[in-house]
Amino acid sequence: MNDNDILTCARRVFDIESQAIASLAEHLDGQFVRAVQIILASRGRVIVTGIGKSGVIGQKLSATLSSTGTPSFFLHPAEARHGDLGMVTKDDVVICFSKSGTTNEISAILPALKKIGVSIITLTGNRRSSLAEQSDVVLDVHVATEACVNDLAPTASAAAMLAMGDALAIALLEQRGFQKEDFAFLHPGGALGRQFVKIDEIMFTGSRVPAVDLKAGLQQIISEISTKRLGGTCVVDETGTLAGIITDGDIRRLWNQPVSINSLTAAEIMNPNPKVIRSGALAINAFKILDSNNINQIIVVDEQRKPVGMIHLHDLLDAGIGRG
Repeated sequence: MNDNDILTCARRVFDIESQAIASLAEHLDGQFVRAVQIILASRGRVIVTGIGKSGVIGQKLSATLSSTGTPSFFLHPAEARHGDLGMVTKDDVVICFSKSGTTNEISAILPALKKIGVSIITLTGNRRSSLAEQSDVVLDVHVATEACVNDLAPTASAAAMLAMGDALAIALLEQRGFQKEDFAFLHPGGALGRQFVKIDEIMFTGSRVPAVDLKAGLQQIISEISTKRLGGTCVVDETGTLAGIITDGDIRRLWNQPVSINSLTAAEIMNPNPKVIRSGALAINAFKILDSNNINQIIVVDEQRKPVGMIHLHDLLDAGIGRG
């Protein structure tokens, strides 16, 4: 094969698989709606099963469901015959993946699943198969042809199964009202989850927030900055409302001024327009403010513009928020 032949082959695969996925919309009917309703009404988990390539696609769906608000696990049908059926309860829903609808390993556990009393949803390319006939819901993932030139290797059919599974997961996500905050809770260690961490979860609060009043002198200001170790201090008025900020950089720059600095007050030293972020905002937004303004700390305020927290750029980076 020359270079053009290789690229032509790849384009043919993309074309066949994209057509297979697009045709799924024509197969959608009340069965898909019923599948979503059965899962939403379930008090148990969604148990996904399949073998071979179909099993791999099933594992992916199970992982997607679990990470988007629908508890799920994958059950290998062969292992199910040797004791793992004990993990299945009558409150669960079972989703079977089988291109042919005649997978022996799944057929072998159907009587037990029926006896347990679970609802069975099947994704198959053969609506007339024995598996389809014994299922409560059948989602048709039939494809006209595989991308394989021999029409054997499950390629387009695997893509169709994957897309149908994703459609199920996202329909469930939307019906449950699954939000960014829920996603972050289920992905505490991942980069995706860190995008949705709120500033309140990692900021310094209470007595750890440096603050002085408008009349504070230089010695008190330096003491507050040094003690709290956030590179700056809030300046608040008599009501506790934020009036400004003084950073260690501001203090250093004072030494170069031809004035007596010992008599200066916080009101005279502060920057009256500090960068702030509201409580409840995403931590990644705080990082963007710091990064774009080339500053090191940001004050977190409430609705009355009273400081409720403060955080340094290094603390955001240590929490995995920001670069990288």
